[in-house]
Amino acid sequence: MRYENMTSFIVMDIVREAQKYPNAIHFEIGQPDLAPSPKVKEALHEAINDNCFSYTESMGLLALRLKIKEHYKKTYNVTINENQILLTPGTSGAFLVAYTLSLKYKHRLGLSDPSYPCYKNFAHMLDIEPVFMNIDKSTKYQLTPKHLEDQKLDALQISSPANPTGNIYTKENLEALILYCKKNKIAFISDELYHGLTYEENAHTALEFDENVFVINGFSKYFCMPGARLGWIIVPPKYVRQAEIIAQNIFISAPTLSQYGAMQAFDYEYLTNLKDVFKVRRDYLYKELNEIFDIDAKPDGAFYLWANVSQYTNDSFSFAKELLKNIQVACTPGLDFGKNKSNIYLRFAYTRDIEHLKEGVERLKKYLKNRKN
Repeated sequence: MRYENMTSFIVMDIVREAQKYPNAIHFEIGQPDLAPSPKVKEALHEAINDNCFSYTESMGLLALRLKIKEHYKKTYNVTINENQILLTPGTSGAFLVAYTLSLKYKHRLGLSDPSYPCYKNFAHMLDIEPVFMNIDKSTKYQLTPKHLEDQKLDALQISSPANPTGNIYTKENLEALILYCKKNKIAFISDELYHGLTYEENAHTALEFDENVFVINGFSKYFCMPGARLGWIIVPPKYVRQAEIIAQNIFISAPTLSQYGAMQAFDYEYLTNLKDVFKVRRDYLYKELNEIFDIDAKPDGAFYLWANVSQYTNDSFSFAKELLKNIQVACTPGLDFGKNKSNIYLRFAYTRDIEHLKEGVERLKKYLKNRKN
């Protein structure tokens, strides 16, 4: 196990340090501050009163898997079999299942740079080689089939909407990537955790183009249930039994109470209002930060802004520490997300209310106006 190659999250150090300041402004935390639908809380209370504390079957509650199946039909007009759906402890459990099913020892997993750091860390845990391909504004932070040429990949993982950039893969590019992978016998893994949190156009699921892909999603972001630690993976039909065996051995089953709560998470009227809140925040923060930083890609989804701060520093980690120490503004250094110019980027999350964001912007503008580079 190459655990020595794993990296820790710098953002967690920032979070810990920010806790020392009661007046800290939080742009660093990648979790929604809004509550899930009130129906979720009601379902949790009912489950507690009914003593629902036992394991579920390893694939998860059938009733919840049927709800997820219905969600895909309603949202994407895609029909899947409920037996393809495996509920997992967060999407972290889903990544482990996907990698175990699609990759072997020393196989090569294609990832974008920047991308979510857990991908490469899970790869290292399983002795899989992460292969990074640089993306930037020239492709709107999307990998394309051209990126994959000569990489000799065994699997490709994308995320759409993406962390940390907030970009969405277009329908045409997503279809082209899946076709390329199919022709070249490359497993395709699509992290769709931020689906639903899209502001101009809806994101497309990889399942629209091929049933033999791995699709990962969960209840942490759009459904505002990060602490429930509940995700899901949809596996190709031929992998259903193997996925169940892996789940039985890694985690037995996903958290039972969380599954019962999630039964009522698909409250679409509530979720639409919630998305509108994040859009208002996105629009405000994008406009304001664009006046002091270079944001080269307006985020189409998720709740992050990827800001180029090179006019102030070539060391965004030190810059983040400086901002926290001097004006108590916490944000995430780009180094968490890769090596592709990450030293000049910061990630800002708009996961607090507008007044909180405004206070942070005012502090930043005042400080940077008087700061000597």
